Formats: sequence, structure tokens, C-alpha cells
Amino acid sequence: MLLFAFLVWSSSTGTCHARRGKHWRHSRAASASLSKKKAKSHGSGSHHHGGSKSKSKAPSPPKQVTPPPPEKKGSENFNVLDFGAKGDGDTDDTKAFQAAWASACKVEASTIVVPSEYVFLVGPISFSGPYCEANIVFQLDGTIIAPTNAKAWGSGLLWWIEFTKLRGITIRGNGVIDGKGSVWWQDSPFDDPVDDEAKLIIPLNRTAEQNSPIPINSKLGSKMPSTKPTALRFYGSFNVTVTGITIQNSPQCHLKFDNCMGVSVYEISVSSPGDSLNTDGIHLQNSKDVLIHSTNLACGDDCVSIQTGCSNVYIHNVNCGPGHGISIGGLGRDSTKACVSNITVRDIIMHNTMNGVRIKTWQGGSGSVQGVLFSNIQVTEVELPIVIDQFYCDKGKCKNQTSAVALSGITYERIKGTYTVKPVHFACSDSLPCMDVTLTGIELKPLQERYHMYDPFCWQTFGELTTPAVPPIDCLQIGKPSSNRIQSDHDSC
Repeated sequence: MLLFAFLVWSSSTGTCHARRGKHWRHSRAASASLSKKKAKSHGSGSHHHGGSKSKSKAPSPPKQVTPPPPEKKGSENFNVLDFGAKGDGDTDDTKAFQAAWASACKVEASTIVVPSEYVFLVGPISFSGPYCEANIVFQLDGTIIAPTNAKAWGSGLLWWIEFTKLRGITIRGNGVIDGKGSVWWQDSPFDDPVDDEAKLIIPLNRTAEQNSPIPINSKLGSKMPSTKPTALRFYGSFNVTVTGITIQNSPQCHLKFDNCMGVSVYEISVSSPGDSLNTDGIHLQNSKDVLIHSTNLACGDDCVSIQTGCSNVYIHNVNCGPGHGISIGGLGRDSTKACVSNITVRDIIMHNTMNGVRIKTWQGGSGSVQGVLFSNIQVTEVELPIVIDQFYCDKGKCKNQTSAVALSGITYERIKGTYTVKPVHFACSDSLPCMDVTLTGIELKPLQERYHMYDPFCWQTFGELTTPAVPPIDCLQIGKPSSNRIQSDHDSC
């Protein structure tokens, strides 16, 4: 019996220990879980209770921070009248324009407003970056006029209104920039260089005066500086747009782009008299990716002038006249290197201009012009519709030099209309002839006016005539020159 009782007692004790162990493990896990739940519950409720150290350490929900108001992009206007401009045509509003720019410069996509029905007298002014925000708009609906007193210009400036080192700058509107150029043109009519193609234009009546000074009497007591300013200049800027406005009577160039990339000019007007010397319409230099279209250009020099460093330029649907046509150059002056490539000029109407489409280079230069297309050009009463002149010289005398800017890949197609002096003038370098000059669909008819008339002229010009020309251009040499000089590294771009 004692043995039986001992066995029963031993079995009961083992079962209890086993249950106890199982229960202990379960209880410990449950306790840990409960502890976590309590901590979470305690933490979430800590903002209802205050005081204890343990409560202050518990995580709190993120604070509801009110976001700042969105930046006003494209909606902030800076009216020059609000900065003190009078717009009466007599008060100097230069400082007001500077103050408006200083404010607009700080706001991306802001707009400077130059309101209509006001005339603002503004002296030489520079709207400068590079620390301005991007995509600023200059909304020009009023009129800006230049000062006509010599004192305002000091010893002379190269520009009147300048935009420099900006990203995304647009000038738009229905307003006018008036350079009051007549006081400059009449003061020094004989100081300015004369277009060299004028030597080809010989009046039937040789007593006719060429390039006579503009008969305007100065109202000033003092002479204007000899350095004439460009009316509107852009320098070192990206994504530049000019649209809608009129630029008139500039002392020199009307609109200039220098070291710019991504330029768009459309639906603008340029206007100055045909005898206002050196008043180019649009002047391009060291600029790339340029589009000019749907524009009227009337001036006293080249409607569009394309200088060294330009590439990827596309000009179409432009009316040119009066003026000196659309020109590449002059290039290579003072033995400099010039590089121009990928130029397209098409769908152009020219009326009463000296030249039509022209390439002009100085002797002694280097570099190249290549990849040029002149297409669908309608000329009316144009003195010299097609010109290549590698002996360009806009002063009294230039010395003969052997080096030259190399010209190749020049295409003329569908150049049609009337001429009054000479239909084609190709004067290429003796040492570096023009190559790959292609002519297609040339139909130019003479219109006798007041000048001696001449047949087409070619010198050292090689290429291809793909269709019969009117008049015949028999002077073009077919193929390539047999002994042309190979372009050196000094010439290459």
C-alpha cells in the first residue's frame, strides 16, 4: 500500500510540474504582449495626461504643420507706374524701370508691365542677371523712347536697352521701342562704313549722288557721340523670345543677339528709313538655335545679318525692304576666324532692296561657311538678288590677301522675280574657290530703272546648275577645281 501510494503521489507531482512549465511559458509571452499593448496605449494617450518623465519620453503624433503658400509663378506683375514712372514722354523714367526690374528679378515667371497709352523716356539701361529667376516676361504695350540729348550717352555706348545673362526672357506686347535715331544719322553721315556692294551700282546719270546724308537738321546744341547704340540687345542668355513689338528708328542695329542660345523672334516689325546708315534689322552673332519668322523688316542695312559663331539658324516668312537683304557676314575682318553653319533662309519676300541673299567675307580671314540654303525667295526691284563677295571692303581701300574664309555647300533654289542691276554676282577667292554651289529654279528678269545693267558674273565659283536659269548663268564652273588648296587646320571650325 505504501508503495502504491508513493507511485500515485509521484505521478501527480510530475503532471503538475509539466503543466506549470507550459503555463509559465504561455503566461510570460502573454505578459510581454500585454506589456506592449499597455505601452502603446499609454503612449497614445500621453497627450491627455501630463507630468511624468516616462510620459514625456513616449512618442507623440507628428505635428500638423501648415505648408507655406505656393509660390506665385506667372501671376505677379510689376507695373512700372507703381515704381514711380510718369509715362509723359518728358520725365526720365529710367530709375522706375530699374526698380521694377529689381523686384521682378526675384520672382520666377514674373511680369514687368509697361502699360499702353503712356510714353516712357528711358535712358541707357541694362536688365541684368545672372542671379535673376527664370522665365521673366517684359510686357511692352506702351512706348519707350530714347533720350536725344548727347549728355545722356556720355562718350558713347554700344547699346540702349540690354538684357544680359538671363534664363527664359520674353519681350512681348503691342508696344514700341523708338530709338529716335534721326539725331544720330544726320550728325555723322560720313563717319559710317558704306556697303561695299554699292560700288556695283552705277547710275545711268552719273551725277546722281549716292549715299547722301539724310537731310535732317539736328535740334541739338551738341553733337551726338560717334559710337551709335543698338536699340535692343540680348547677351549671354538662354531661351529668348521677342514677339509682337515694333522697334523703330534705332541709331544703329535695331535688335541684336550676342552669345545667345535658343532664340525665337516672330510677329515683330522693324522700321527705319532706307537711307539710315547701318541700321540692321536683326543682327546675330555667336548665337545658336535661332528661329525668325512672320516678321516685317524695313531698315537702312541688312534686314538680317548673320555673323561669326552662328549655327542652326532658320529664317522663314519674312518681308524685307527697304534694306540690304539677308546677309551672312561680313566675316573674317582683320584676319579673324569665322565659323557659320547650318543656315536656312526660305519663303522670303524682298522689295526694293540693294541685295537679295548675300554672303560677304573679307580678304585675310579664315574659318568656313558651310551648309547654307536659300529657298523660295521672291524679289521685286532688287538690285543684286544673289551675291557672294569674298573681296568685301566697306572702307576706301583694302589690301589684297591670299587667305580667305572657305565657302562650301551653298544652295540657291527658286529665287524668282525682278532685278535692276545684276542678277548674280559670285566673286570668290583666288586661293580658296567657292565649292559645291548649287542653283535650281533661278528665274530673274531685268527691270530697267536708273542703273546700268549687267550679266551674271562668276569668279572662281564651282558647283552645279541643276535646271536652266533665267538669265543663263554660264559662268558657273561645273564640278570641283582641279588645284584648289586643301583647307588647313587654321581654316577649319
